[in-house]
Amino acid sequence: MVEFSGDISRLVLKRTVRADLGEVSLDSEMLQVLMELDGTKNLAQVARSLNVNMKHLRGVLNKLHKLRLIEVAKDAMPTLGRDFFNALSNELSRAMGPIADVVIEDEINDMGEDPSRFPAHRAAELVDQLARQIIREERKVAFQQSMVKKLREIET
Repeated sequence: MVEFSGDISRLVLKRTVRADLGEVSLDSEMLQVLMELDGTKNLAQVARSLNVNMKHLRGVLNKLHKLRLIEVAKDAMPTLGRDFFNALSNELSRAMGPIADVVIEDEINDMGEDPSRFPAHRAAELVDQLARQIIREERKVAFQQSMVKKLREIET
């Protein structure tokens, strides 16, 4: 499932080939966007190329997604490395104890992602979701502050 909420500017999409396509009606805008989605350009590049803002592009992408004409180009997306997950586990363990790894695994599954290929552009969303599960406010703040530093190191 493609998530078109939050910052989608670094997301890379590609056209899908469907045998059961049948007849589909596309307006010129949808066709232009579809032609730009080559699996190598991120959505910020697509928006610049088409001279549209991200909000407008998001609307067109939602239409194309409902028609099942686009999908995430997983191979083109930067993913999080082991270093990030080690830091995440260490920091969350400080905030909530030994259950941290289970909480991280559950949250990644809830997001519909694979921990071995977790997209870097969703790292901040993961940290935010995990922070919401920390009950003590001072621990939550400490977790968020330490993870902001790690998030800045991520190349997306």
